[in-house]
Amino acid sequence: MKFMLLVHHDEAAFDKLSEATKSKMLAESVQLTHQLHANGQYLSASPLQSTSTATLVRRREGKPIMTDGPFIETREQVAGYFLIEAKDIQEAIAIAGRVPGARIGSVEVRPLREISGLPVI
Repeated sequence: MKFMLLVHHDEAAFDKLSEATKSKMLAESVQLTHQLHANGQYLSASPLQSTSTATLVRRREGKPIMTDGPFIETREQVAGYFLIEAKDIQEAIAIAGRVPGARIGSVEVRPLREISGLPVI
């Protein structure tokens, strides 16, 4: 089964961390991706840029409406993701617990829906 691990954290709190702490967390995330790859579980992963770079798109009455920046008001923002292969939800949750971002925020674990007709990656 494929699972999306969505990493959430408070950007303002993350920005207050030292550069050394941020670099260590990134190195740990990269190391985790290599471990998952070695186990045949890695599909993709990446941190996201700040919400200040985001554009929110909605379609209303047939027309796209765009809003720049962090429009959705929440305490935590999506900071990155891991797309993994796991035998079941328990294994995916165990992997999520190894994501460094879980120490300062949360990791949402969601199974992907299998839809026929999509290109295979």
